[in-house]
Amino acid sequence: MLYCDEADCTFRSGSMLWRVMFRLFMETSPKNSLFTALSKPVVLIVLFFLITPIAIGTSLLAINTFQKTEDHQNQRVLGVNNLSASQNSGAQVYASLPNTIKSISASISSADSRVEIIKQYMVDNESPLTPYADYIVAMADKYGIDYRLIVAIAKKESGICKIIPPDGHNCWGWGIHSAGTLGFDSYETSIETVTKGLKEEYYDKGYVTPDEIMQKYIPHSPEGIWAIDVQHFMDQMQ
Repeated sequence: MLYCDEADCTFRSGSMLWRVMFRLFMETSPKNSLFTALSKPVVLIVLFFLITPIAIGTSLLAINTFQKTEDHQNQRVLGVNNLSASQNSGAQVYASLPNTIKSISASISSADSRVEIIKQYMVDNESPLTPYADYIVAMADKYGIDYRLIVAIAKKESGICKIIPPDGHNCWGWGIHSAGTLGFDSYETSIETVTKGLKEEYYDKGYVTPDEIMQKYIPHSPEGIWAIDVQHFMDQMQ
């Protein structure tokens, strides 16, 4: 059995065809004649120019076909290897990409999350201050204090506005004096007044943590329970 690749077999078949035609010519030509002596070189030349281009062309075509087949097989192997590597790495491989890619983000901004945190906390405490959650965060940002502090102090002083003087809107015991407790026209006014006061009278003077604020806000709190509770309430709003 003959073993050869496609290109080599094609080239050999072309050579065999040339030899067969030449042998037929020799066997059918008159022997030892002048015609034979003169015509054989001419016929050989004609056969050479007829058969050689055919053999060469056939060989080149076979080589080109063989090369394309080999390239195609290499591409398939490469594609399988790439797919295997991508699966091992946890990536996803697609035949084509869509024209448009829609992305949906479930994240919310830091400001929005803070509003939701204190709003939910006040809902759980059934506070009338719940509708002002966004305003509390806005004032905290405006004056640069912890957004949880206003709610935590209100929780300690009045259960977040559930136990306060009527129509006073003062949930923080702010401005308590011998004549009574300071009152405000609205929750917005009281929120901004207390927030601004904490910034100017406490933060700016070095009283920042509940322990430090207690030293001025309510210095006689037994065993520091005021600061302990305020810090605990702030921790619940994480």
